[in-house]
Amino acid sequence: MLAFLLVVGVSYYAVATSLIGLVGDYLFTDRRAQDQTGAEKLAVEVAPLYADARMEQLQSLLIKAGGELGGRLMVLDGSGKVQADSYSQLNGTRVELPEVASILLDGKTVDYGVHQLGGRRSLSVLSLLTPLDTGAEWAGYCTVALTEQGKTIGVLLFSSPIQDMMQRLVSLQNRMALYFVAAAVVAMAIALVISRVITKPIATLTRGIQRMGRGDLSVRVPVKGSGELRKLSETFNVMSQKLELLDKSRNQFVSNASHELKTPLATMKILLENIIYQPDMDTDVRTDFLSDINREINRLNLIISDLLTLVSMDSKTMRLNRETFKFADVIADVVHRLSVVAEKRRQEIKLQIGDSCEMYADCAKLTQVVTNILDNAIKYTPEGGLIRVRLIRSGRDAILSVADNGPGIPKDDQPHIFDRFYRVDKARGRDTGGTGLGLSIVNQLVLMHGGTVSVQSEEGHGSTFTVELPIHQG
Repeated sequence: MLAFLLVVGVSYYAVATSLIGLVGDYLFTDRRAQDQTGAEKLAVEVAPLYADARMEQLQSLLIKAGGELGGRLMVLDGSGKVQADSYSQLNGTRVELPEVASILLDGKTVDYGVHQLGGRRSLSVLSLLTPLDTGAEWAGYCTVALTEQGKTIGVLLFSSPIQDMMQRLVSLQNRMALYFVAAAVVAMAIALVISRVITKPIATLTRGIQRMGRGDLSVRVPVKGSGELRKLSETFNVMSQKLELLDKSRNQFVSNASHELKTPLATMKILLENIIYQPDMDTDVRTDFLSDINREINRLNLIISDLLTLVSMDSKTMRLNRETFKFADVIADVVHRLSVVAEKRRQEIKLQIGDSCEMYADCAKLTQVVTNILDNAIKYTPEGGLIRVRLIRSGRDAILSVADNGPGIPKDDQPHIFDRFYRVDKARGRDTGGTGLGLSIVNQLVLMHGGTVSVQSEEGHGSTFTVELPIHQG
């Protein structure tokens, strides 16, 4: 009897899903044809305006066409960043949609998709088998390649609301739900039979969570079966592993900080004991000892200052004091100040400014970013070496690169170069007076501005640090 009910339920489920799929396909095909026709015609007018950088005309065209088509229009460059927006809200923002990627990466000329706004859910025939959120907003995304002489130079993105279509689908689903009540009764009967099978892995997972709550972050649960329970176990294990790594990282940070603070203290203790127990010490030697103590005190102050900076950033208490300034002036000023240090090492700093890069950001914090990177390059570049500092503008991004011809960074060390207290050459790092926190501070400050910092290096051929910052206009 149960088998019979199960067969009936499965058969009805197949018929219902096929019906929903057919209706969905019809609605999608009709809407897709409308949106693609309008977007493709508009792309022909947009392409030459974008290619010639006639942004004011382009913006006016997008606003006008957006009103006629009943949606939002955006022009994206080859990296997926918005260069023009009919709403003037997302300029400079990177749009990560599969429809955009299919144009830029897969070589398509046109694509279309439906997504739920405010979430990651995209709509397809398969997604119609699950309940739709009646309160959610849905939008259709149509992308068309912008071409010049057969080459794709950007993407036209047309976003249109499709609430009317979704309401019809929701209405259809609600009616189908009434007929599924009988199938639910059958499902409950089957659930009683298989509940024991399901309960066992849940109980195991519960015990694992309880052990984690008691502080045992090494706990893992066996991954068995398939479906949601398997995904749940895998997700728990991944979470547990990340928490364990985070705990180890925290302990390592405390250990490193203690070591960095203990080293100058131990040095000062030895020097002071020599002064105390040798009252007849030569005056010049005593002066040298006191000078060494003073340098160690300065080193302690520097470490503590950097630690407080990192703590402030970690606790989210640090705020950006934005103002409008020219990034090129900041870089030129830092190069001028540090050129004195470079000249003592017979190093040459070559500065190349491609654009003033006027931006709305925290001038003091970006000054620290440039200072830390250039100071690091000076320290690790041999005497007589060359350091190249270059600033260019790419779209709505300012790109700063600092390249040296120093010893380079081994590949195994490069993923950790922005870790706190990490040094490629520990002994050399202390000789140069570094705290091991400079690049970590750079990384955090750049992230606070919504940018990225990276390093490219090869042993024996120097290193290049690249900072990419969005230019926000105040």
